[in-house]
Order: sequence, then structure tokens, then C-alpha cells
Amino acid sequence: MMLDMPAGWYADPHQPAQQRWWDGAQWSEHTAPLGQAPAAAVAEAPAAKSSQLKTWLIVGGVILAITLLTRSLGVLMMFAGLFLFFVAIYGIVRGSAKLFRVRSRGAALAALGIALVLMFAGSGANAALGGPGSSSSEVDSGGAAADPKPFAATPTAKPTPSPTPKPTTFEEIEESTAIPFERTAVDDPNVDIGQAPITTVGADGTKVTTYRVTYVDGIEVSRDVISEAVTVQPVNEVTSNGTRQPPPPPAPVPLVQPAAECHGSYAGVCVPIASDVDCEGGSGNGPAYVRGPLQVVGPDVYDLDRDGDGIACD
Repeated sequence: MMLDMPAGWYADPHQPAQQRWWDGAQWSEHTAPLGQAPAAAVAEAPAAKSSQLKTWLIVGGVILAITLLTRSLGVLMMFAGLFLFFVAIYGIVRGSAKLFRVRSRGAALAALGIALVLMFAGSGANAALGGPGSSSSEVDSGGAAADPKPFAATPTAKPTPSPTPKPTTFEEIEESTAIPFERTAVDDPNVDIGQAPITTVGADGTKVTTYRVTYVDGIEVSRDVISEAVTVQPVNEVTSNGTRQPPPPPAPVPLVQPAAECHGSYAGVCVPIASDVDCEGGSGNGPAYVRGPLQVVGPDVYDLDRDGDGIACD
């Protein structure tokens, strides 16, 4: 047995006249005459080692990827057992699987047993630990659904609903407002000083304003002026300030007892008794005339006191 010998060319144990390549684990199919090591055979041995290394790297990468994706020891054991199961079947059919160091059918049968043990053990571990595919990973002990594994659900942002547009309406309205009148005062020579009568009574005017009103959902939000019109003009109040000097009062006429030929309704001047008496210088046509002023002390039978102030022919 050469199990501890390093890889190299050694005497062929079956053909002493040649040498055979030992790959460190078993005899290969490469042979050469004694004392000669063909370059092709020597180069092929490292290539075989490189091929084995790549195979184990691929297997390791697959196992690592499975571990990262599943995060479960049970799943890893099941995949390892499944891989070993196919290797063992290949070894049983072919008699060996030298690439995976299975040199005989006996070793392949042993590998098959190990593969079955790994698959059953991995399945049990996956169920106990709540790995992917197990019922305990989906439902907890109380019957409620557990958090999904291995990745947490990413919350989905809900779209913000667009606000429903509110109805907008318009309306034209008219409003009437009062225009206040103004007060003025003017001097009036026909009114005595100290008097201020209102000669023109003031009155307010009227203005009509038209608005365009905007409503949103029935609520007023704006009001714009469209037009303005004065329908009634205001009337200004006018007060007259008197500037006229009043005439002096007439001098009192002494009361004199009239003579017998004088009329008794008049005093101060003798008014003759006649069919008609007019004031001298007036528009009357007589036939008798009298010069005033004179005082009316009785019935004014001759209508000499035209303004009724008690003084005639003034």
C-alpha cells in the first residue's frame, strides 16, 4: 500500500517492466517505460489536481450559496446529503467515483448510507428549527401566522389619493348704497340779518354696485367689482344767511282826539269824512286825500293801512 506516498512515478505493481503515475491517492491510467517520465503524463497530473480543486471549489460555492439563501442548517444538510446521494449512485454504477475519492463500490455504498442519514437528519432539523418549507415557519404555536423567513416583507408605500375637486360657481349681484348729501350756506340779501332759513332741503343719492361673486363648495371666496352707477344724484342742502338790514320802526303817531269833521277811526292826522279817502301820493283817485303817517285806531274804512301794521300811509 502506498497511501502515504506523494504523487509521482513509481514501479507499476502489476507490470514490473513499466512505471505508473501515483496521484497521491490511487494509481492512474498513465504508464511509461522504466526510467522515462513522459512530459505529457507529468503535465497531466497537475491538471488532474487542478480539475479536482475546481470541482471542490464549485461544491463549496454551491454549499455557501445555499447557506446564505436559506439560512438553515437543516436545508444545508439535506442538500449535502442529496449531493452525496448522486455521487454514491454514480460510484455504484461505474464501480468508483475517483473525482470524489470514491475508489470502489463498497465506498460508494458507504457514501449512499451517509447521504441518506444526512437527508433525514437535515429534514428533521429543518422542521425543528422552523426553516423554509416547514409548517412551524408559517404558523406559530398559537395558530397565528409567523413572520416570513428568511426576509422580512418590505412595506409598500400607499399612493396618496388625489383630492376631489370642489365645485366652483359664479354669480352677479347688485347692491345699492346711499350717497350722503352736502350742506352749504349762502348769503341772501332778501333775508334779514340773524335769520338762516333752509331754502333747499338736502336729499341722499343712490349708487348701484355690481359684483362678480365666486363660490367654492357653496362658500364665498372672492368678490370683484364689475361696474358702479349713480342712479339718483344727491341734492345738497342750502341754508340762506340773511344780510338785509331791516327798516327802522315808524315813529309813533301821537294820539290826538280828532275834530268833529275828522273820521274817528284814525288819529294823528285828520282824515276827512268823505265818500273815499286815499293816501296822498298814492295810486288812489280820491276824491279826498290825507298825508301820513297816521294811526289806525278803529275800522280802516278807507283801506289806508295796506300792510296791516296799524300805521296808514307810511
